[in-house]
Amino acid sequence: MNQKQRIFFWSITAALGGFLFGFDTAVISGVEQSLQSLWKLDVWEHGLTVSIALIGTVLGSMSGGIPAERLGRKKTLFWIAILYLAASIGTALAPTWGVFLVFRFLGGLGVGASSVAAPMYITEISPAKSRGKLVGLFQFNVVFGILIAYLSNFLLADVGAEPWRWMLGVQALPSLIFLIAVLNIPESPRWLLLKKGDTTQALDVLNMIDPETAEQTLVAIQQSDHHTTASTRLFSGEYKTPIMLAVLFAVFNQVSGINAIIYYAPRIFEMTGLGKSSSLLSSAGIGLINLVFTLISMNLIDRYGRRTLMKIGSVGLIVTLGLVARAFYVEDFSGMTVPFLLFGYIAFFGFSQGAVIWVFISEIFPNEVRASGQALGSFTHWFMAAIITFTFPYLAEHFGGGNTFLFFTIMMVLQLLFVVRLMPETKGTSLEQIERTFVVH
Repeated sequence: MNQKQRIFFWSITAALGGFLFGFDTAVISGVEQSLQSLWKLDVWEHGLTVSIALIGTVLGSMSGGIPAERLGRKKTLFWIAILYLAASIGTALAPTWGVFLVFRFLGGLGVGASSVAAPMYITEISPAKSRGKLVGLFQFNVVFGILIAYLSNFLLADVGAEPWRWMLGVQALPSLIFLIAVLNIPESPRWLLLKKGDTTQALDVLNMIDPETAEQTLVAIQQSDHHTTASTRLFSGEYKTPIMLAVLFAVFNQVSGINAIIYYAPRIFEMTGLGKSSSLLSSAGIGLINLVFTLISMNLIDRYGRRTLMKIGSVGLIVTLGLVARAFYVEDFSGMTVPFLLFGYIAFFGFSQGAVIWVFISEIFPNEVRASGQALGSFTHWFMAAIITFTFPYLAEHFGGGNTFLFFTIMMVLQLLFVVRLMPETKGTSLEQIERTFVVH
């Protein structure tokens, strides 16, 4: 296995956490009605059944930096694989609603923790020139996992007496593959050096990544290890720039309305007067377009940079969201206007925010606080996702589609200003060089 293949294998292994993240998030859509009738759930219980994984995700993202820092990136990915495996088997075999909730919550913890550990690991083992593409594998796998979950639900719809158990249990197979693959990747050289003080092993891994720059990178990592006792506190003041960038980026990711559109696409289409038959088309179409444009973005992110993709995407999101808002205001729902605008919206989102977020947040924090910084960005993302997902039906009902989509449009205008005025370019720059740019000493 040559150098490029080796790094790709390590990256795709960590990115399998993203595939399971996407699969776990989307698989519930195919089983929630069966669960409601099986356990005779009322509205509140049904809502908890669907959202408990999201609660686990918020908590997993908030605390995911702790094991990544103490146990290492590799061991954390191993325990995330265990969580996914336990959740898939536990939910599939659950004899009662209470047991189902426990294992579904564990799956959510795995999703949250993987959104911290996987991008961080890939960032720390990737050469600067291909880091964006390799970290982008994580988001690509999330989107791919969502698509496969929809396909899997469709194929298993009539299997056995209780198809929902097969729909949930099939996730055990990729979870087991993830578990075995993680055993065959090395630890992050930056964690080995800065947290364990293991120079020899760190240099061995750096030599596997790029023998020509290994010694130079080792020295740069050692020089970045400044007064760690004072600076390992994320909110100590000197990290205010990366904190501000990560929090704003994560907030803008969600106030674009992405989760509202993915989760409530059929409801949105019904608001425009289309029948329920369009719902399958909408979810499949949205999933496929998201996958295609995330793949395009992955192949351009290291060539043209993070800011360029974000500028193009922001303009596209403003135009598509603005036109959707206008359609609601003037009640112009002729033909497939709104669905096509939403497909365009998904394309611009997948091309920019969708692919860039995990790359950018994992790059901008210095080595000694990357775990807690990544956790902060991930927690902000999931916290805002929960708020938008829970409030969208209320907002749409009380303020109307026009005002709701106008709000998303205005937020994307603010995002464009953020990208133009505040967002730095990080393509092709080593993590230690990025650190020198951002950190106030």
